[in-house]
Amino acid sequence: MAPNEVAPAGGAEIAEVLIATGGATIATLVLLWFGWRHRSGRSQVLRRIAELVARDSGLAAWAALPSLIAAGSLLVALLGMYWDISLHIDDGRDAGPLANPAHYLILFGLYGIFAAGFLAIVLPEGRPSRSAVRIGRNWHAPLGGVAMMASSAFALIGFPLDDLWHRIFGQDVTLWGPTHLMLIGGAGLTLIGSVILLVEGRIAGDGSRSWRARLLRGRRIFAFGGLLIGLSTFQAEFDFGVPQFNFLLEPIMLAFAAGVALTGARLWIGRGAALGAALFFIVARGGIALIVGPGFDETTPHFPLYLVEAGLVELAALFVSTRRPYAFGAICGALIGTVGFAAEYAWSHLWMPFAWPQNLILDAWPPALIAAIGAGLIGAYVASALASAERGAGIKRRDTPSRMPSIVPAAAGLVAIAAMVALNVGDSELTGVRGDVALTEISDGPGRTAQATVTVDPPTAFDDARWVNATAWQGGEQLHLEQLEETAPGVYETSEPLPIDGSWKALIRAHVGDALLGLPVFLPEDPAIPAEGVEATPAFQRSFVDETEILQRELKQGVSGSLAAIAYVVVGSIVVALLLLLGWVLRRLGGESEDPGRGVTAKPAPTGDRRLPA
Repeated sequence: MAPNEVAPAGGAEIAEVLIATGGATIATLVLLWFGWRHRSGRSQVLRRIAELVARDSGLAAWAALPSLIAAGSLLVALLGMYWDISLHIDDGRDAGPLANPAHYLILFGLYGIFAAGFLAIVLPEGRPSRSAVRIGRNWHAPLGGVAMMASSAFALIGFPLDDLWHRIFGQDVTLWGPTHLMLIGGAGLTLIGSVILLVEGRIAGDGSRSWRARLLRGRRIFAFGGLLIGLSTFQAEFDFGVPQFNFLLEPIMLAFAAGVALTGARLWIGRGAALGAALFFIVARGGIALIVGPGFDETTPHFPLYLVEAGLVELAALFVSTRRPYAFGAICGALIGTVGFAAEYAWSHLWMPFAWPQNLILDAWPPALIAAIGAGLIGAYVASALASAERGAGIKRRDTPSRMPSIVPAAAGLVAIAAMVALNVGDSELTGVRGDVALTEISDGPGRTAQATVTVDPPTAFDDARWVNATAWQGGEQLHLEQLEETAPGVYETSEPLPIDGSWKALIRAHVGDALLGLPVFLPEDPAIPAEGVEATPAFQRSFVDETEILQRELKQGVSGSLAAIAYVVVGSIVVALLLLLGWVLRRLGGESEDPGRGVTAKPAPTGDRRLPA
């Protein structure tokens, strides 16, 4: 698209929608055809491929092939997601789903996970595990496949619904739109299914001691590292430096991700697993940052460290019995929400786009601590279900949870986390703040830039601000972000030239209390919305307004607020249903597997005291 060409702001062209829908339909029909051929005994292609992948891996064939496909697909989708966010930050909205190369990676990745779940359901012959779900007379589906397919289907539905949302409400230039949350939330939750499938496949495997089978512990660590990545995608706006929500949410979300993934990894896998998961996170996210930033020359996504939190979990295991999962999870959460909070505070000053200010500590620490403890309880429950399934099959470890605990503490932890997010996701209004802006032009003509001096009235309005910055984005180049220093009472100055022409959208942003404010410096005319331009004259006075009016000016005006509320309620209800399904899956995995009276009609689960390679 040419620099001055305006992309549509209310959904893609019908032709693109039809092409994308047709392609997905054809792919689904092909997948169903292969599945039908396998289940009816008319083809051995899937079985042979699965057996080839499973050879000497220690996994059952029906788990080995889907696990491999899911792992690769998740990495593809992850790269596509961060590239897509970066493209939108640098270039603005695109002309449609087929005009953005990152969309192909997201779609292929999500569909690959869906296909992996489907294959895990159709490949088994007989009953693959004690906890398998009966679908037909001689057809039982492993729980991992059910969880993967349900989560990925939820994510895939977000694609067509995203276009529908744009047609009704306009473009929502934020990661936390309902359909965007479906995409990233569904993809993240597939990791739970992937881990469950590894357990089921290991139990039904051949007990191989080959070098490939000994890599299984590494795959388990990578799976929980992937879970840490998936749970960390929700804070991507903070990673890029364009958050549109309360700063308190970043520490809360960090505590949530670390508590679930790191506690779960250490409890289920054993010594060093939390550190291994954190290192996998750093390598994967670091690789994506290098590809998207220097590689594609787009705005670089930053990421939290999590190493200190992982070390705290490993340290806790030296003093607290891992055979008491909830006690261990709560203590790990407390450490993550205190010492881990301090470590991420320090890390934010080293590399993150927004350094955590001192005035964030007292406000953010209590909800982050509550979220971390709740997350530790969730991680403990997930690990207990996985360990119970293995113990029921005779695979024992000395330091894993001794029994399948009640789901109540984990559910209470989830409710506590939801409450912390709900209490801090809203923002308040702060009116009556104005800014006198003086621009000193640095370069004119195409590529016009200027230094800005902003005098705030009243002068004390931003005294306790979380941030005051100059932001310019969607100009066809990398994001311009500069934290502003107060040079005199109520006076803030830029030290770097601010781009103020072309397709750039330049503004002064301030986060005060719960209010998120913006003052437009330059906005281009946008006939697709339609919206008039805002000129950057040498001197002007403008009011600070709710920054959504500037950052998300593509949203249509006059659309019923109740309609948007209904959309969020519907998406939220589906999320709750999906979480209930995953909770049931974990409960069935751990509880059913401990029942010695339930046999397996496929390959019998190995018996005896088997210990996995360390």
